[in-house]
Amino acid sequence: MSDTGSALRCRGLVKRYGDVVAVNGLDLEVRRGECFGMLGPNGAGKTTTVEILEGLNQPDAGEVEVLGERWHGEGHALRTRLGVQLQETKFPDKLYVREVIALFRSFYPRGLSVSETLDLVELGEKAHAQVRALSGGQKQRLSLACALVGDPELVFLDEPTTGLDPQSRRQAWAIVEGLTARGRTVLLTTHYMEEAARLCERVAIVDHGKVIALGTPRELIASLGAEHVIEFALAEGAAPPLDALHALPTVEKVVQEDAHWRLTVREVHRAVPALLATLAEAGIETTQLTTHHATLEDVFMSLTGRTLRDA
Repeated sequence: MSDTGSALRCRGLVKRYGDVVAVNGLDLEVRRGECFGMLGPNGAGKTTTVEILEGLNQPDAGEVEVLGERWHGEGHALRTRLGVQLQETKFPDKLYVREVIALFRSFYPRGLSVSETLDLVELGEKAHAQVRALSGGQKQRLSLACALVGDPELVFLDEPTTGLDPQSRRQAWAIVEGLTARGRTVLLTTHYMEEAARLCERVAIVDHGKVIALGTPRELIASLGAEHVIEFALAEGAAPPLDALHALPTVEKVVQEDAHWRLTVREVHRAVPALLATLAEAGIETTQLTTHHATLEDVFMSLTGRTLRDA
């Protein structure tokens, strides 16, 4: 299964917890030097997959190769080439930021200096602050600093911006972009569509422990067959003629979710007037109508019939 162009490969990955199948025959390949995203709802199997790739968990079936090597024993030599940021990391409140990074630096035979790492995550001004004095975004950047202090070839980021405010999230994005600019490989799990679209060269959409779609964000969105989405809601009990919706100009797909409807269309300026005329002819009024460019959320909805939030 070895491939010098691959940073990560897994085939037929399976992990069960009792009767629950968390990962169900998952295949994945991440190329060296790319930022690869795993996008999916909570419970899709993303974190379990990443834990197996990191050597923190054992699969029930399947093959795994990381940086051209298999996990054997404790895998100390391989771990020195990796950086890992977990979903949540707890540091002792009374340690100073510089001390935390120095501690993690001591785990690696080579890497960045403490000062270089502080500058990389923009925490230089907080070097002598205690952990308890940091904001949520600063603590997340400290966690990222601990993953980067060994100057890893491959970085695992598991939901790195969950719970962050928009400014802190964008700061984290800039750090990830800097990593790939330096030729590092990043595997990123997220359920934020904007994050995946901005950072990732390729994205695997995961649901129920399987990859259900794979490609660049642009390729996945193009798979919808149209680049615009019209969403509208009707009063409870109201229902437009389904055939009429499919017959609207430039409509590619129609999806209903209770009293909410979603049309994937090629030309929104033609579809909206025709939609309103059709509803008026049927004596139906909309309670809400919005349009937007298609996103990875719409791809997930098209594939599963559910939104990432609902899932």
